[in-house]
Amino acid sequence: MSSFLKAIDFFCSGGGMTSGFIKAGINVIAGIDIDINCKETYEKNNKNVKFICKDIFEYREEDFQKDVNIKKKDDNMVFIGCSPCQYWSIINTNKKKAEKSKNLLKEFTRFVKFFEPGYVVVENVPGISKNKIESGLKYLLDVFSKLGYSYSYDIYNLNEYGIPKNRKRFSLIATRLRHNIILPEKSNERYTVRDFLGVKNGFKKIGANHIDKTEFNHTTSKLSQENLEVVCNTPVGSEISYKKRSFYMKQGFKDSYCRMFWDKPSPTITTKFYSISNGRFIHPEENRGISIREGATLQTFPKEYVFYGNKTHVGKMIGNAVPPEFAYRIGKGILSAYEK
Repeated sequence: MSSFLKAIDFFCSGGGMTSGFIKAGINVIAGIDIDINCKETYEKNNKNVKFICKDIFEYREEDFQKDVNIKKKDDNMVFIGCSPCQYWSIINTNKKKAEKSKNLLKEFTRFVKFFEPGYVVVENVPGISKNKIESGLKYLLDVFSKLGYSYSYDIYNLNEYGIPKNRKRFSLIATRLRHNIILPEKSNERYTVRDFLGVKNGFKKIGANHIDKTEFNHTTSKLSQENLEVVCNTPVGSEISYKKRSFYMKQGFKDSYCRMFWDKPSPTITTKFYSISNGRFIHPEENRGISIREGATLQTFPKEYVFYGNKTHVGKMIGNAVPPEFAYRIGKGILSAYEK
């Protein structure tokens, strides 16, 4: 059931935040992203939501207003700003390549300042709160103060909110309306990989280089003979392969070539989770990396959510997503406060 609340999802990617808000009962009217490769996935999974392919650095407020037909100071409007976070991430990142992402929050604030929506949501890596001035967080908070917004932000462990991974995220909720902010509700359960993957959860046993031509996309990457040997010699429950330990520790990739644990949360699902050399992405017991669908499932995308594009594009959409379950809980909190 939908409410009078509506939202616009800046930096929407493949639609993780959008789908969670829609599930919560909020009418998302548009998503904005610079990557045209997200359009088909976004629009086909989120019916009647407009995808706008724009570079926010070049997008004028007046043009945006015409494109989405919204008014200023709309009490029923939510602006969602979950900008790509590579520059502020603790995960090994090429800072030079990620330089542009450093200022995305400041550009989002430009739209907040111009339109003054009833609600604002920001989700990002904890690093933006440690670098408030450079990341643009201080500027956003100053704008909130000047415009009369109340706000709350904190660092959340996603495993406490129905997501099977230990990952800390910065989340902020702000409103200029006169009511309390209701924070996301915690889950009573602490889920692990076993709760989401495996045969009992609809994932048949497969090998490396498995091609799934259905929309389910239980597809795995090919392994070289050397890497297959490494995987086969990495026992169930192993922290790291004995053959690769010394080499990869020297290179600084401390989580590379490791199996997931059945009874622990998964590692952070990055944009290259389908490659065993990019993190702890070896299946808990099968001799392969996790599949595209398994990565999406660990991010809490519904199994009927279909991803379009090649492996690289789909990996980015899944790895860059706000888990839909966390988005749902944020949306439900906003809706609860709104309806009081």
